[in-house]
Amino acid sequence: MIKTAAYCEKRPENRVVCHLCPFNCRLRDEQKGICKSRFNRGGELVTDNYGELVTLAVDPIEKKPLYHFYPGTDILSTGPNSCNFQCLHCQNWTISQRKTSTFYVAPEKLVETALSHDSIGVAYTYTEPLMWYEYIMDTAPLLRQEGLKTVLVSNGFINPEPLEELLPVLDAANIDLKSMRPEFYRKICKGKLQPVLDNIRRMAESNMHIEITNLVIPGKNDSEEELTELVDFIASVSDMIPLHFSAYFPNYQMNTQATPSDTLLKARDIARRKLKYVFLGNVALSDGSNSYCPECGHLLVRRSGYHTSIEGVQGGQCQKCGYETGIVQ
Repeated sequence: MIKTAAYCEKRPENRVVCHLCPFNCRLRDEQKGICKSRFNRGGELVTDNYGELVTLAVDPIEKKPLYHFYPGTDILSTGPNSCNFQCLHCQNWTISQRKTSTFYVAPEKLVETALSHDSIGVAYTYTEPLMWYEYIMDTAPLLRQEGLKTVLVSNGFINPEPLEELLPVLDAANIDLKSMRPEFYRKICKGKLQPVLDNIRRMAESNMHIEITNLVIPGKNDSEEELTELVDFIASVSDMIPLHFSAYFPNYQMNTQATPSDTLLKARDIARRKLKYVFLGNVALSDGSNSYCPECGHLLVRRSGYHTSIEGVQGGQCQKCGYETGIVQ
């Protein structure tokens, strides 16, 4: 479905500038932006992916991954056929980097579907949901009216003004912080680091719940120095932010070897020096996904795969010592 796009600056000779994300694409008539879903049509910025879904599924909230936002619940999950990054290692490249079949679901129908599946809300995920800006802005208020949540799983690459408009309707996000090196973003993702760091800080300042994922790639972003920088940055925002180190597997245009378990364990050891909650994903490691009270060590949430058991937390507090865990229930 084609719809007028937000954050357009009109220029002479039917040219437009898209200001949704920091690429600020300058587009001639009929030219598409980097995201391949926003384009210039006769001097108007439009999007052709409004409400066009690549898939629709009910997932455990832990799959996003969000471990401290209504743990043990399910959430309706969907995404657009679009992304403003071009990561060489993209795990979902068939739906983010290539045109694929989609089907239209109106905002009202998406809300009805979430309600009918006993979901806590809708997670915009799989590809890059920020490229669905108009659809999210129309759907999120409807979800809130029904007491449902809006969740983003995102690269966090958006301009400050549209982010400020989006924040009041968001409830939670997992941001993929891919590296602490600008050159990694430039060469591997065809993106920029600083806007992502700035947006993580801004999201953490708002009332929404935030968690961070880092896909650990051997020889690319797994040095002790860089892992320490990553942890230092997150700790400078808040040591309560859950950090998920995820194992990489060769995909798309990258054939680097899969992440060894020892590398993930090293990353966790580094992160635990400053962060309260550190998890390991995409790998079967003993005790990689349980939540423990940072104050007394009591088991709060037990996880085995996507099976979750609430063991020792109620109302966000540790049932043993009363510590405010930051877990949203």
